[in-house]
Amino acid sequence: MGQQQSVKHEYVEYIPEHLQPGILYISLKYKTASHLCCCGCGHKVVTPLNAAKWALTDHGKSVSLFPSVGNWSFPCKSHYWIKHGQIKWAAKMSDKQIAHVRKLDRADAEIYASTTDKSSKDIIPQLWLWIRNFFK
Repeated sequence: MGQQQSVKHEYVEYIPEHLQPGILYISLKYKTASHLCCCGCGHKVVTPLNAAKWALTDHGKSVSLFPSVGNWSFPCKSHYWIKHGQIKWAAKMSDKQIAHVRKLDRADAEIYASTTDKSSKDIIPQLWLWIRNFFK
């Protein structure tokens, strides 16, 4: 199977053990979405749905994931957006660019973890995370 140009979505309680190509499985209960890599390599892609990772937008007949999906730990190193069910392919990134994006992702995860701590009342990390996600 070659590069996909679109995906359909399916809401599920549990992500199936065996995924079908071209389907984005969404579990709102477990705040995650999974699909097979859109390049056709067959690797399972898991996208946690939270402020530090991915946001899902349901448009009715289609969905979008934001930000892009960068499968840099896979041999294919594919990189794409899912917008209104359509796959928008991105250019390949250098190892240096990938390292930079991973560093930003780790920083986002740390900020998210600090804002979900029930004892934390500091609004600054929450505001910073919102601003960073707005401009991703």
